[in-house]
Amino acid sequence: MRDLSQRALDTAVQRGATYADVRVVRRAEESISVKSGRIEAVAFGESEGFGVRVLVDGAWGFAASSGLTMTEADRVAGDAVRIARASATTLRRPVVLDDRPPAHGSYRTPYEVDPFAVPVEEKVADLMAAEAAMTRTPGIAFAEANYSAQREWKSFAASDGSETDQEITHVVANIEANAVSGDELQRRSYADSGQAAGYEWVRGLDLAGNAERIAPEAVALLSAPQCPPGRRTIILDPSQLYLQVHESCGHPTELDRVFGTEASYAGTSFLTTDKLESGFRYGSDLVTIVADATAPGGMGTFGWDDEGVAAQRVPLVQDGIFSGYLSSRETAPRIGRRSGGTMRADGWDRIPLIRMTNVNLLPREGLSLDDIVADTDDGLYLASNRSWSIDDRRLNFQFATEVAYEVKGGKLGRLFKNPTYTGITYEFWRSCDAVADARSYVMIGTPNCGKGEPGQVGHVGHGTSGARFRDVQVGVGRW
Repeated sequence: MRDLSQRALDTAVQRGATYADVRVVRRAEESISVKSGRIEAVAFGESEGFGVRVLVDGAWGFAASSGLTMTEADRVAGDAVRIARASATTLRRPVVLDDRPPAHGSYRTPYEVDPFAVPVEEKVADLMAAEAAMTRTPGIAFAEANYSAQREWKSFAASDGSETDQEITHVVANIEANAVSGDELQRRSYADSGQAAGYEWVRGLDLAGNAERIAPEAVALLSAPQCPPGRRTIILDPSQLYLQVHESCGHPTELDRVFGTEASYAGTSFLTTDKLESGFRYGSDLVTIVADATAPGGMGTFGWDDEGVAAQRVPLVQDGIFSGYLSSRETAPRIGRRSGGTMRADGWDRIPLIRMTNVNLLPREGLSLDDIVADTDDGLYLASNRSWSIDDRRLNFQFATEVAYEVKGGKLGRLFKNPTYTGITYEFWRSCDAVADARSYVMIGTPNCGKGEPGQVGHVGHGTSGARFRDVQVGVGRW
């Protein structure tokens, strides 16, 4: 791989590139799905190839191939240079890269049990046991359990002398129980998450044990009253809060959105650069959010991003004040900063984009999540996302959760179905008056974050501990 990368770099530079990098990537993926007492699917696949990215006359060019030969290295590097040279004829702003030092080293996701070494029969048995535990509950119409694993081996080399290699392993698992009455369906799920870890993480989820917990809740939701509308105090469980962070904090801080690169597909951002300069109040004093590519277990954790920038911890919101963006070597200099190391590509045949790493709402010392409930006289406790929508500037949002519990006099009470809540991003985060401490802090992986055109699916993470928000508009609906 080193010889192939060096050949592509030499060819790109000889043909006029002022900068070039090469990523060689091999990916292995496995997935298993169990539903209604039978195996729905077992799949395994591998892909391998390389991508060459070059700068010529201030413009990017990219080309890729699955043919790992010296002849292909020459051809692909030449194509990348021709594409960049053609792009330069319509260039509005020449690309200027920050001065990151050359990258060198190796990184490997730590794990105890290699997920690809665990027999398929054992993984199927674990899923079947969880599915059976759900369907034993009277009233469950159907249930499913899912597992997947992904491993990427990737090497990176650049014309500035950078050379790195990484092996990144992710596992994902979830279960879901569905109860039906007439034309109404209610569901309860568990996990729906991933980790940078081995199969030991899946075993630690206790899927079968939690299946026995969520199935009766799905049935109970069928006869539960509708969640009453109004302005309410709400407490978000980590199983919901992580997605709130993802949609209303992670995506709007992507600097390519701010500069309009994503405008035609996934939107822009209300977080324009003047808000960084003016000290915009994003949330209350309790809200501190970081993008941390070094966080243990996070699906956004790595050694270097896909343009050779070392993993780091980047402040996004500090004590409620907007303080930084997710950025790249190209976008960071435009605001007088250096890259935060967030460029990643979905495989060898895609160009890197700014992606979330692990965007975490940091816990606050003082109150546990149970303490926050006990400190709430009248409110709702919301858990497990069911649906969401947000506008293309990441400003106005609506979320629906699977379940809501009434909070009265500091205690969890009645179960409500079909809860929804809406808000405006910065008003919502400014209403946060309690963030739980580290006792309930969990890292939740999101394996299906979409961005780019052609589309790319990214793996990202979110650490949260739960939080309380005052005077939030709660609605009611059928989903």
